[in-house]
Amino acid sequence: MSNLLVRPATPADLLAITAIYDEAVRTGTATFELTPPDLAEMTRRFETLIGGGFPYLVALLQGKVCGYAYAGPYRPRPAYRFTVENSVYLAPAAHRRGVGTALLRELIVQCEARGFRQMIAVIGDSANAGSIGLHRKTGFELIGTHRNVGLKFGRWLDTVMMQRALGDGGGSVPEQSGV
Repeated sequence: MSNLLVRPATPADLLAITAIYDEAVRTGTATFELTPPDLAEMTRRFETLIGGGFPYLVALLQGKVCGYAYAGPYRPRPAYRFTVENSVYLAPAAHRRGVGTALLRELIVQCEARGFRQMIAVIGDSANAGSIGLHRKTGFELIGTHRNVGLKFGRWLDTVMMQRALGDGGGSVPEQSGV
C-alpha cells in the first residue's frame, strides 16, 4: 500500500492511539481490559515501554494514525529478558487493508535489531480470526489455548497463545545472557 507509512510512535501520536484503544476496549475482545485507560495512563504506558528499550510503532494512512503496535516484556523475571509480547491495534477503518501486517512485520524487525529472541502473542478470544490469521501470516505458530480465562461482555473468552522465533531464536545464547 503506497500511502501507508509505519514509523516509531511519538508522544504526539498518543491521542490517536488512545482513541484506537478506547474503541478496542469498549467494543472488542482483543483486549481483556474492561475500562478504557485515559490519555495520562496511555502516556505512562508508552513512556515505560520506550524507556525500557522496546519498540512502539504507528501506522499512518494519508497522514492519519490508523493503527499501532508495540512489544513489551513477556514476563518480569530476568530469565525472560530476551522474550517479548506483542500487541497490535487498528482503527476499524484500517482492518483488512494490510496495516496490521505492515505493523507486525516492522515490529518483528525492530525486536530482532534489539536482540530479542522470541515473540509471544496472547490473542484475546479464540474467535478472533483476524488476529490469529495475521500472526500466522507473519510466522507465528499456535502453542496453545487457555480456555474460558476472561469474562467480558457477559461471556467467557479464551486466549490463544502463538509464538515466533526472532533472529537466531533459541539456536544460540546471546552474549549478554548473564547467568
